Amino acid sequence: MAAETNTTPIALTIAGSDSSGGAGIQADLKTFTALGVYGASVITAITAQNTQGVQDVLTLPAAIIAAQMRSIASDLAVGAIKTGMLADRVTVETVAEGLAAFASVPLVVDPVMVATSGDVLLAPDAIEAVCTRLLPLATVLTPNLSEAARLLDGPVAASPDEMEAQGRRLLALGPKAVLMKGGHGVGADATDILVLASGSLRFAAPRIATRNTHGTGCTLAAAIAARLAKGDTLPTAVKTAKDFVWEAIQAGRTLGVGKGDGPVDHLYGIRRQR
Repeated sequence: MAAETNTTPIALTIAGSDSSGGAGIQADLKTFTALGVYGASVITAITAQNTQGVQDVLTLPAAIIAAQMRSIASDLAVGAIKTGMLADRVTVETVAEGLAAFASVPLVVDPVMVATSGDVLLAPDAIEAVCTRLLPLATVLTPNLSEAARLLDGPVAASPDEMEAQGRRLLALGPKAVLMKGGHGVGADATDILVLASGSLRFAAPRIATRNTHGTGCTLAAAIAARLAKGDTLPTAVKTAKDFVWEAIQAGRTLGVGKGDGPVDHLYGIRRQR
């Protein structure tokens, strides 16, 4: 019997596991599912984590991370990749080397450094490796304001103009585009700025008053990857992803999961169909 033609878009997440399910691998796979994309995963670390914080972290050996990447590359037609928590320098270097097997596949780099709870998720000595090994491979880098400041070893941007200026500096490190996320800023709107070599685009949405924002960064990057896997241009993917995250935050206000900073509702669309 002839093999069936695979027309299902596939996205791959390379990230850490969040035992509470709100961020990391779990958030990424939920996002892929919600957006109609088949999700595959490479786990880089296992966290003991809930809505109140990160209690412990186990970084997986480089050999098993590399083996997972080889396994996926040898079998699945991956349409886009998203990286999240990479924990340390060895992991960053291992992932960068493994990405050689996915040449020309769009890559969304979410430079996960600190959890919503404030817990550090990227070792200081890994930041240089992210800048030199990973950013030159990225289709788009998606830092929040604090992450951009740490990557540049400078102050946190205090205005949209400063955000764009920092995005330009990050663009010089090699990514094809930088999405400066304004969710941690101030003002009635949360404005993200997509910085490209040819110019910039701004995406604004009303800020939602809620503490249930656990996993928003992971979710946005995963949503961009999902849309890229489905063939969207980068600006369209970013716009669609931002709309998805806004709806997920809005729906997550009453989700009622955990005692701390709860997750967004990745599956709001599915719930509405019930």
